[in-house]
Amino acid sequence: MKKNQIDIITLGCSKNLVDSELLMKQFEANGYHCVHDSKRPQGEIAVINTCGFIEDAKQESIDTILEFIQAKEEGRLNKLYVMGCLSQRYQKELEAEMPEVDKFYGKFNYKELLKELGKAEVPACNERRHLTTPHHYAYIKISEGCDRRCAYCAIPLITGKHVSRPKEDILNEVRELVADGVKEFQIIAQELTYYGMDIDGKHHITELISEMADIPGVKWIRLHYAYPNQFPLDLLDVMREKPNVCKYLDIALQHISDHMLTRMHRHVTKQETLDLLTIIRNRVPGIHIRTTLMVGFPGETEEDFHELLDFVREQRFERMGAFAYSEEEGTYSAKNYEDDVPADVKQRRLDELMILQQDISAEIEAGKVGLTMPVVIDRKEGDYYIGRTEFCSPEVDPEVLIKVTDQRLRVGSFYKVKMTSSEEFDLYGEVVR
Repeated sequence: MKKNQIDIITLGCSKNLVDSELLMKQFEANGYHCVHDSKRPQGEIAVINTCGFIEDAKQESIDTILEFIQAKEEGRLNKLYVMGCLSQRYQKELEAEMPEVDKFYGKFNYKELLKELGKAEVPACNERRHLTTPHHYAYIKISEGCDRRCAYCAIPLITGKHVSRPKEDILNEVRELVADGVKEFQIIAQELTYYGMDIDGKHHITELISEMADIPGVKWIRLHYAYPNQFPLDLLDVMREKPNVCKYLDIALQHISDHMLTRMHRHVTKQETLDLLTIIRNRVPGIHIRTTLMVGFPGETEEDFHELLDFVREQRFERMGAFAYSEEEGTYSAKNYEDDVPADVKQRRLDELMILQQDISAEIEAGKVGLTMPVVIDRKEGDYYIGRTEFCSPEVDPEVLIKVTDQRLRVGSFYKVKMTSSEEFDLYGEVVR
């Protein structure tokens, strides 16, 4: 056990990661040494930042807490604190079930942990973070909460209403990170395109991204978690015209059947979705769209599911993830619908959907063989440098593998790379001298 070391474990999404990074900066300003996501935590204090989104994520959070409780009972840990979405939602229940945890914090009061440790918040560190990502990219969280009330989603119950960060605070953060060597920015929010609506009822995401793109040193900007209803089309013009705004859009569609979209409270129709996708692809040639789909929502029929399969087959999304519906207490669907799709049917539909997408992805990546594209190097692993094109977000999308040669490549630098071969999800390439 290392004195004055705090191990921070982050579970769930990149928005949680930003919270952990903010807290780490405060700890370090108060004289602690912080280690993030260590495989063998050795500090005298541990902080677990939990996820409470769906059943699997909640279970992972609980299992992690139990592991650390055991470490504490065995004398390998002095103090254990828990924060994040799970404890925001279930704090009283967790306190009753896990008295071994020294204190639980929610999603927004976690900085009170400093007081618990006899320390004070350092104002100079406000909005400053200890980056846990490679030095060349960072996540930028532009808002908290969500005003969308999708029938299945517990996020608004956990995080509350949408609250946009002031534009200048965001731009200043980007400037500071550029000064620290960051070149690539992943813009994240629960609902990215809603940015600014809570301030004056108008979309301000376009001007935010446009001004961010004009900051010297910003090489890539990538947009995550848009919503199809009331999508601000002028954002597409910025994506097309600004060379450092990646031709990449993460937009969760969830389903395509009107029957399902209505039951899910998505406030968009099949035709509106198809029209939007056509506009996106026409306005931003070459764009790569990432989407997320759901199977097994209450009332989903085989007909609904086959409509979804046809949709994926026709649209040929460059990037796609999917998950099976899990009932979340307190949501509209939990209160009003019976979870009537059997677990084995959900799994079969999920497998079928992902097999289809696997074939599509393999074909799309194979189509890039012979092309030369800018690639940023993320890391070196064994005999390969691992990088990404502008069409790939870290950790979730295909990567580019470049064989190590006598030419040394620098992590965080950009190179022109000719794609020489492909696999289902990854590309192989060589640097063009």
